[in-house]
Amino acid sequence: MATTRRTALVTGAGRNIGRACVLELARMGYDVVINGSSDRRACESVAKEAAALGVEALVAMADVGSPEECRRIAQEAIAKFGSVDVLVNNAALRPAKPFLEMSEADWRRVISVDLDAAVWLSQACLPGMVKKGWGRIVNFTGMNAMHGYAGRAPVSVAKHGVWGLTKALGKEFGPKGITVNAISPGPISADVEDDAESNHHRLETMAKVPLGRMGTPAEIGSVLGLLVSDGGAYVNCQMIQVNGGGQT
Repeated sequence: MATTRRTALVTGAGRNIGRACVLELARMGYDVVINGSSDRRACESVAKEAAALGVEALVAMADVGSPEECRRIAQEAIAKFGSVDVLVNNAALRPAKPFLEMSEADWRRVISVDLDAAVWLSQACLPGMVKKGWGRIVNFTGMNAMHGYAGRAPVSVAKHGVWGLTKALGKEFGPKGITVNAISPGPISADVEDDAESNHHRLETMAKVPLGRMGTPAEIGSVLGLLVSDGGAYVNCQMIQVNGGGQT
């Protein structure tokens, strides 16, 4: 359980890994702010699940590719709960397109959601963490950050950037009692499947996993639970690979 009443904001929280992160945090006693970009019904369903665990839940719909929207949902969370103590930057786009067919708009859209959102949300939430002398930021990278994939140049670049941001912020704010880490999931089974191409990519990757199966969103949530817990207080500037041993 959280030692005091604390609040966590999770982006991309309406399904799959984001939902699992919200529920893990709720089980730990964190009030939760649930962000999604379009499916309010899914986010409200997650909020009900979290509330059933005895915490308060706020749905904050926003396109985190917009810096103004990032600041708005952070302000909404702070207005309701007083601070954001744990920030989980999970929202991401993973489109596949040949590099020579990629437009400037394609590039900018992925970078804004997959990388820039983590920058603006961290900037909005860190002052409150610094004031308290305690905070946790957990970013999501993935195998795009480790290896890069053909047809996913903007995703790979963004996820490499998130890894760099994680290390830089962990070093800058570690002395202030704030840890910053990243989780790199391998192929994870989806509560709701993505598009067929993404699912095919997931299945191809799974074939290289020594454990012979996909991971589950709950297994990612458990690692998040460690990183935000008092037991994880000495873990900082790390990227934790949760991939069953595949492509390490």
